[in-house]
Amino acid sequence: MNVLKFLFVRHAESVGNVQRRMQGWGEFDLSEQGRSQAQTLAQTLEQESWYPSHCYASPLLRAVQTAQILARVGSALDRAAHSGIAQSAIPGASVSPSPLPITLMDDLAEHQNGVLQGLTWVEAKARYPALTAQLETSIDWIPIPNAETLEQGRSRAQRCIATLLNQHQNGDRLLIVTHGWILQHLIASLLGCDRTWQFPTDNTARFELWIDRDRWDDSPPAQWNSSLWQIRRFNDTQHLQNHPKSLQSIQNSRQVTL
Repeated sequence: MNVLKFLFVRHAESVGNVQRRMQGWGEFDLSEQGRSQAQTLAQTLEQESWYPSHCYASPLLRAVQTAQILARVGSALDRAAHSGIAQSAIPGASVSPSPLPITLMDDLAEHQNGVLQGLTWVEAKARYPALTAQLETSIDWIPIPNAETLEQGRSRAQRCIATLLNQHQNGDRLLIVTHGWILQHLIASLLGCDRTWQFPTDNTARFELWIDRDRWDDSPPAQWNSSLWQIRRFNDTQHLQNHPKSLQSIQNSRQVTL
């Protein structure tokens, strides 16, 4: 099936995740475990011959470092063969891997969480007791000083999806490395949902969606034809099943803000 494939990946475990910090736009390196997670996913993509034709990433360090590991998947020759490019067009491809270029997109960055950036919840409660008390007792959206709003986050997710749809066609395979909070908005935007749904987003989890780009702008009944729009993976972390430490990290990551 000749389709446009989106493979969204949440970044690997960062030092901030280990320290249980609300990272936001803060810069945190991958942890040693995180690097292992990303390498394991890269090996899995290689084994599955899932060679991306394009790679996009959030500009935040933990996402960039994850993308740099994943962008090594497949040699230039492998990617060329998948894309139908002649071997002669890629000098030296048969002897050495060539990392896929990474395009950084600001719209893929995590939630800009204002005064809470970089704090643990204990630190936040000590510094902002009134604000954290509100956050703990209400399910309504509580504005955080200096943070972006829900509308701003949803808007940039929609802008990102529109950009990718405008720039790509059937046959392209997009590897998109991002963050848990914005990932919920990105997928809601691609699915055309009028609201954003919460779902687990584990470190290096894969969310793979296929669309028929040629039919994307068609009217019903094409819009209701599920053969044209497919969810192939959702929070898939099977590549980590043989890594007990990674599985423990998954359980821990679900308990904190991204």
